[in-house]
Amino acid sequence: MSTGGARGAGGPAEPGAQVSDRWVQWRRDVSLDESLKSLESVLNVKLKTSGHDVVVEGGAEAVARAERVFAQFAGLLRDGYRFQRGDVKTAAQLLVDDASLDLRDYFLKGTARQATKRRVGPKSVNQRRYLDAIEQHDIVFGVGPAGTGKTYLAMAQAVSYLVNKKVSRIILARPAVEAGEKLGFLPGDLQEKVNPYLRPLYDALYDMMETEKATRLVERGTIEVAPLAFMRGRTLNDAFVILDEAQNTTSEQMKMFLTRLGFGSKAVVTGDITQIDLPNPKGSGLVEALKIVSAIEGIGIVHFDD
Repeated sequence: MSTGGARGAGGPAEPGAQVSDRWVQWRRDVSLDESLKSLESVLNVKLKTSGHDVVVEGGAEAVARAERVFAQFAGLLRDGYRFQRGDVKTAAQLLVDDASLDLRDYFLKGTARQATKRRVGPKSVNQRRYLDAIEQHDIVFGVGPAGTGKTYLAMAQAVSYLVNKKVSRIILARPAVEAGEKLGFLPGDLQEKVNPYLRPLYDALYDMMETEKATRLVERGTIEVAPLAFMRGRTLNDAFVILDEAQNTTSEQMKMFLTRLGFGSKAVVTGDITQIDLPNPKGSGLVEALKIVSAIEGIGIVHFDD
């Protein structure tokens, strides 16, 4: 990789550090044109390729920032990381936001995925904080808008815990509340009736694990997907429990859920308080719980933004 300083009046770029061997590997791992355009946009520089080198043109500060970004990319490649689509832009944005970050904490330190179909890791500072909170606390609240990875990362962490035998089962729960549509009397048995409410959790699960293996674990009860109402009276030991769409729980349901945890269990509660579908939004159990438990040791709260 060659890096050049600012070009004035059409002058030539000054050569910089050489990391051409790693650049070659990077070109194989990701779409070159897409990655260059993403980097140009994020770093505010002009990038050109010359053989196995990449030439960076721009202001001195922008070029120096680009050099730091490429140096960290090279370090990731040396450590065996294979870039996937979108990783380049994400990594560059992270370093622009905080130049002191070590990308290895985001792309290598992420949860192990030997039983999953794809590698899953944090793509933002908040997502890294979220995963760290899950590791460090017994109960974690992930609160924020849709698309921020609250449920997906929690599911990835749950699968990792199960595979590494840190827990003996996964329990996924959701309140059965319609989002503006009345589903009426659905046909079928209990599982078929509640399936529309729980489908998003199944989708995330099957994205993490091979379908056949996930189906076997569900049939055995090692992975259980259930409506929140059916949690009453249970004590959940040695389990990783995820409560999704928690903004649609009542105060009574939230209290019931938080008192179900037994020994060796971990719970993640996710929700978006801007999308409450309860008849009385002010009665959301998630909103009340955030006020009550925020200062309790052993409970972590991570707020996501757009």
